[in-house]
Amino acid sequence: MWSTFFVTDEEGRTIGPAGPGAVAAPGGAPQGAGGMSSLMSGRSTFGGNKRRRTTSTGHAMSEAQEGKIKLAFFVAIVGVVLTVLGVGTEFWVELSPPKSFYNNQTCLTAHYGLWKGCTKTLLVSDIDPERESCGPAELHGESNCTYFKFFTTGENAVMFQKTTTKNLNIATAMLALFSLFLMVMGAICIAMSLSKEIVFFLKPASVCFILSGLLVLVTLMVFHQSVLALLASDHTVPLHHQLSWSVSCIGCAGAVLIVGGVLFLLLALPYSPWQRCLPQKDSSS
Repeated sequence: MWSTFFVTDEEGRTIGPAGPGAVAAPGGAPQGAGGMSSLMSGRSTFGGNKRRRTTSTGHAMSEAQEGKIKLAFFVAIVGVVLTVLGVGTEFWVELSPPKSFYNNQTCLTAHYGLWKGCTKTLLVSDIDPERESCGPAELHGESNCTYFKFFTTGENAVMFQKTTTKNLNIATAMLALFSLFLMVMGAICIAMSLSKEIVFFLKPASVCFILSGLLVLVTLMVFHQSVLALLASDHTVPLHHQLSWSVSCIGCAGAVLIVGGVLFLLLALPYSPWQRCLPQKDSSS
């Protein structure tokens, strides 16, 4: 004996039992194996093509839009990598006295970043004869690096008889760390948007990346003020200061992060700004 069971299709019609004992549905033709075959067709949820999840606005994320999001995410990742490289290195600024300030054979130069400072003894013979100050710090020499103590004991650092400003240095480091935190939050939003296929997460991601880029640029401004305060603390030793390649990484990172955040904001809009600003002309005209 065939077991009797009824199935309802997508249009609400009752499909009779499959098999030889099929019973005709009221007001319609007998439905049996044919009804079950239509139920198991591509329109059903049991077979056919896999449907893409829809977003909160009811529109599915297309493959083209997903590719644009990944491209913008790559731009933002470049900014994150440059920020981490700049924050983790100590070549933010170089301090160099004149070559002949100590003696005619060696000279002393220094460079530091957010977390530690280094002094290096260079041979005067290795320095470019046209250069008046000692350096650059990339030359081979005896180096001595120490971490700043104003993060632990609150002591200021002394370099060339000049004293750092603790508050400005701590503020610079905290701004850099907070910008990194915003980058992580933005990356999490993009990961959720791609995995769940929800365009809504692009808006908080764009805010996070734009704010992190602005904070990175503010970090550069505060750090430059700390360098000027260091130079103004004592005028006994004449120093030549020069911002180094770590600052270049941070500046480029801030610009790239802002561009990435703007791209995410444009992708989150319900319409294309390019088509809205420059509407296509009718071909007949």
